[in-house]
Amino acid sequence: MKNIVAINASPRSGWNTDILVREAAAGAQSAAAHAEVISLYRLDKFTGCISCFACKTPEHKGVCVYKDGLAPVLEKIRKADGLIIGTPNYLGQATAAFRALYERLIFQYITYRKDAISCSERRIPVLLIFTSNAPKELYPKVGYDKMIDDYKGNFECIIGPVNVIVSADTLQVNDYGKYDWTYFDPEKKKERRETVFPKEREAAFRAGADMCRQ
Repeated sequence: MKNIVAINASPRSGWNTDILVREAAAGAQSAAAHAEVISLYRLDKFTGCISCFACKTPEHKGVCVYKDGLAPVLEKIRKADGLIIGTPNYLGQATAAFRALYERLIFQYITYRKDAISCSERRIPVLLIFTSNAPKELYPKVGYDKMIDDYKGNFECIIGPVNVIVSADTLQVNDYGKYDWTYFDPEKKKERRETVFPKEREAAFRAGADMCRQ
């Protein structure tokens, strides 16, 4: 049985990113895999890379040695057969929790050698899920496309082949009337949630299943 680690890097449970991550995990389970969903914002305190370079020494080569709430997650990923990570877009970037995981996961394998950039002993498929309040047509203008491509490229270089799902123009809250927001059309947001988001959920489910068939 394949083992899939699915990570929600959003602080919100039961909303867009969390839903899509859980759909992908359910897809993996439908393909007879074990899938564990981990919410980064529910872990014990953790940090990004502290640049101690212990992972570059012979005795700890390729292993982040810093012990905090993220250490068990990194170990689970090391033993996994596939990785699912979802993050919302905050201020033009992934969340701080995603960045911390990204730094710790990727940097531990970088060798700084010309003959082999990564010392990872195995490559696993990765599903990256990005959600945002901004509509997809704004992505090229504000740099979101480049951000996603940069993450995709680095994961492909160090971890394994990457599939990307993007859910844009998402519904942020159930009741827009509680806030003095004039930028959005709440009815259009709700309509998209009812018509488009279900298709994105289906796409996440299929991607999780396909990951286990690779």
